[in-house]
Amino acid sequence: MEDNAWEDTPIAAAARRAAQVMTPNSLTLPKPKEPRLITIANQKGGVGKTTSTVNLAASLAIHGLKVLVVDLDPQGNASTALGVEHRSGTLSSYELLIGECTAEEAMQPSTANENLFCIPATLDLAGAEIELVSLVRREYRLADALGREFIDKYGFDYMIIDCPPSLGLLTINAMTAVNEVLIPIQCEYYALEGVGQLLNNITMLRQHLNRDLHISAILLTMYDARTNLAEQVATEVSEHFGDVVLSNKIPRSVKVSEAPGYGQTVIEYDPGSRGAMAYLDAAKELATRGDFIPSEESGPIGVKPAN
Repeated sequence: MEDNAWEDTPIAAAARRAAQVMTPNSLTLPKPKEPRLITIANQKGGVGKTTSTVNLAASLAIHGLKVLVVDLDPQGNASTALGVEHRSGTLSSYELLIGECTAEEAMQPSTANENLFCIPATLDLAGAEIELVSLVRREYRLADALGREFIDKYGFDYMIIDCPPSLGLLTINAMTAVNEVLIPIQCEYYALEGVGQLLNNITMLRQHLNRDLHISAILLTMYDARTNLAEQVATEVSEHFGDVVLSNKIPRSVKVSEAPGYGQTVIEYDPGSRGAMAYLDAAKELATRGDFIPSEESGPIGVKPAN
């Protein structure tokens, strides 16, 4: 083997990219013309919603974009991964929803990256569904609290909301505060279970609460190239949803699973791993192709990239 042959190996390529990730200002992506407001949702649990939220956010932040993550899942796993305080009593998305604090007061800087910020979730959020029922503009509490004035004041390029795996008032608040929905779908049995109902729900929300809401991306997760099943699921999803499906898939990865146990994103935990590289590539694709604009015929599904 020639002396420089190692430079063409997968290990060497991963090492070079990991070095880039760990070098400030070495990676850049174009800023969107307008802040992109995205909810990551799927009514089926265990598909990688929180994992995708924090790792896409961290990937965009590493590329020089300013990102706010809003944790609307009472489990607070996104808050843990981003290294922000979320003990009961901490100002959080709960206080924000019921009007006891402002977004500015609840927001914390993430330990993962200087461009990354988080409004955490605490266990107090578990009771918010009941409290919201009697409040004025109960479906728009989050949208009202996270107005354009706040987004512009801090110069956020992206706001990404992590939802619980159910369609209650928390998820409805997330859907009325954004115009884009990213759906993670796992490459396993019953992959599309619940997606049909989610599409119906998004259609109803478009009709009655948020006419701008649409699906701008679908991300395939837990992909194992060694199995026929994963390829079959990927093909089925692509045939059903078309170009809105991101071409970059997230592989099943031990490192992705381990990272939350250390209170980190996989980008921070092991930047040279396959999982980290996949999320970096998916974030780059999401940012460079732009939003997908739905047509009247497509309903809530985006069909062509915005100019």
